[in-house]
Amino acid sequence: MAASLNPDRTEWDVIVLGGAAAGENAAQYASQTSGLESVLVEAELLGGECSYWACMPSKGLLRPAEILDTARHLPGVASLVAGARLDVDAVLARRDAIVNGLTDDSQVRWALGAGIDVVRGYGRLAGEHTVVVTDPDGRTRTLTARHAVVIDTGSLPNVPAVPGLREALPWTSRDVTNLHEVPRRVAILGGGVVACEAATWLRGLGVGELTLVHRGAGLLSRQEPFAGELVGAALAAGGVSLRMGRTVTAVRREAARDTGTGRVHGGAATVTLDDGSTLTADEIVVATGRVPRTGDIGLSSVGLPDGGYLDVDDQQAVGGVGGRWLYAIGDVCGRALLTHMGKYQARVAGGAIAARAVGRQPAWHDESRLSTAAGHRALPQVTFTDPEVGSAGMTERQARQAGLDVETVEYDMAALAGTYLLREDYTGRAKLVIDRAGDTLVGATFVGSAIADLVHAATVAIVGRVPLSVLWHAVPSYPTPSEIWLRLLETLDAQRGSR
Repeated sequence: MAASLNPDRTEWDVIVLGGAAAGENAAQYASQTSGLESVLVEAELLGGECSYWACMPSKGLLRPAEILDTARHLPGVASLVAGARLDVDAVLARRDAIVNGLTDDSQVRWALGAGIDVVRGYGRLAGEHTVVVTDPDGRTRTLTARHAVVIDTGSLPNVPAVPGLREALPWTSRDVTNLHEVPRRVAILGGGVVACEAATWLRGLGVGELTLVHRGAGLLSRQEPFAGELVGAALAAGGVSLRMGRTVTAVRREAARDTGTGRVHGGAATVTLDDGSTLTADEIVVATGRVPRTGDIGLSSVGLPDGGYLDVDDQQAVGGVGGRWLYAIGDVCGRALLTHMGKYQARVAGGAIAARAVGRQPAWHDESRLSTAAGHRALPQVTFTDPEVGSAGMTERQARQAGLDVETVEYDMAALAGTYLLREDYTGRAKLVIDRAGDTLVGATFVGSAIADLVHAATVAIVGRVPLSVLWHAVPSYPTPSEIWLRLLETLDAQRGSR
């Protein structure tokens, strides 16, 4: 069995089952100040989904389209790019460079340089503190953890059981981020982040006929309603056909074959919808959610059901397993399927493991540095569509469902001097959700170009429970989009004064 360091070793203090970005953080934080020895067990590429098939390549595909679209709407530049199209080959070459040609040499060098071992192979739990690793040749090796095992096996795309869909070998997120040819006609199934971002870069890369089929009434349903409305309007204006409130009932494709990731998988496909209509596509992209990769990692060997999300506390320790030796981070625990939140969970879990190893027993139920309770209040996220959608905390609907007495305030981001300078046809909106009991922010949403950096300010305000009276003294720089904070507070004052 190939291993990157100590090929015959079988015992470490901490075993991380899965070497994605979160797993790397868990190993690092468990080891860096405690002297604990950690190992990453990974069957694919060290660095995981985000590094090679999700966050990084997708943003590499989105950025060129964003720049060209902005240039088209900025006098003094628009005339220079009139009729211009993206250099597709150059965009895909840069994407390939971003993912290091789908090699993880640099990630392995980082791990070894940090004193973290790497074992190649598919790992499964085999009882308390025990992991059995199977290499590509079928040989097995049993590893033992002195202190903890951390599960970071991630998630898989959910392909619905629609007649003919799976047989058609549709693209999933890995294909659409690692595409090597641009189909002329594409049907995207779904209306969430992956679907909307993929529609944005496929449109930019020149797909001729692009259709998005979504069973819901609006896009990005976990955001404030206006977010999906603005993104949908922009997609439609760019030529994307939106088939909302529709489901796929059947798919038929002749000569479907596995031609490799990101290549067209056979002949044209006919997609039938529940209203009886059909559409023809050269490729189908399935973006209908994800499921945790927990069905074949040996959970039953420690008394847990195989499959499903893992229940964890605020130090990411898995419930139903005694002794606080088993932890889970990232997508497998279902708390937030976001890379940055998985890495946050990993930092806390690694720190808690290290603390217990040296004799401290940190409480998981407080809001100290070794608890994720405070960080999960905010859940920051940016969807890199055009316009962008950024949010932190709860939507108004979520806050009311949680039993909070809230008030809200909204403002047109196009009315700011800082956004007018970005592009003359700027479109956007912002909203704050405020808990009346403490007069503190519990949610914020921003939609518009260049709003991603506004999200962190909202995250700080929510996590820190900063009173609005204090936010008044956080003066925004002028002329920048951050002026939205002042305008929202002024509008809120006017609303309150009119009651």
